[in-house]
Amino acid sequence: MYAPIDYIMSSGGKRMRPILVLISCELFSDDYTEAFEAALSVEMFHNFTLIHDDIMDRAEMRRGKLSVHKKWNLNTGILSGDALMIQSNQRLEYYDAPVFKPLISLFNKTAIEVCEGQQMDVDFESMTWVDLNDYIQMISYKTAVLVGTALKMGAIIGKASVEDQDNIYKFGLNMGIAFQLQDDYLDTFGSSDFGKKIGGDILEGKKTFLYIKALELADEDDKIHLLSLYGSSDEEGKVFEVTAIFLKYNIDQLLLAEIEKYTSLALKDIEALSIDQPKKSVLKTFALNLMKRKT
Repeated sequence: MYAPIDYIMSSGGKRMRPILVLISCELFSDDYTEAFEAALSVEMFHNFTLIHDDIMDRAEMRRGKLSVHKKWNLNTGILSGDALMIQSNQRLEYYDAPVFKPLISLFNKTAIEVCEGQQMDVDFESMTWVDLNDYIQMISYKTAVLVGTALKMGAIIGKASVEDQDNIYKFGLNMGIAFQLQDDYLDTFGSSDFGKKIGGDILEGKKTFLYIKALELADEDDKIHLLSLYGSSDEEGKVFEVTAIFLKYNIDQLLLAEIEKYTSLALKDIEALSIDQPKKSVLKTFALNLMKRKT
């Protein structure tokens, strides 16, 4: 049970969420080392979600390596994921009650929202029509809330004001939405070096921004063709044909504009923080560099 935990925790990744915990703490405190346990908690929780997400998606690869349930087996994947979730919770026991209470409350709220987001994602797979607002809500819960939580945890530990805690959470939420939308873009238009095969979302029938907007804008013939492709189990040529429809209606450009929209909202949230300009620049630089990624 523990070998798979070591395996996924040492398999790489951007470590964005734990870094954000530390950055946020240092914005409001001189001692970012106090946030180490919370940073580890967030990263462990994130990796727990990846183990179970891969099981539910039947994904064979994660970060260029075999996913946990493929390297071991389904039951071991479930159990190791459960254990990792519990361990992530235990890390927060390091903190004294005045800090522990808001941390654990935020952690548990976020954990439920992540599960709700995952359920919405699963439900969408069997739906033909998905409202774009519902999709944004789903990625907010499944991905963005944990980014916001990482930042808010750091702010809590750094003894930031409640107003600053809320504003830095909003920054993380908008940045997290932009990050997930960029993930959607890279899945179809990125590089195979991404650690996942290109077009994975299309092959799995995921209702992403690209699919939703294509159904909204396509003419009747292309709409019927797109629905037929998504309903087909024949993978040969599927990614190419679906991508061609996306490009025909400039859905890729619409998605890039949506990414820019949420990135801009995140940058505005930074200005609401009661920290000095050099510290705001740290957050801005991090956000902009994150949005320039190619993988």
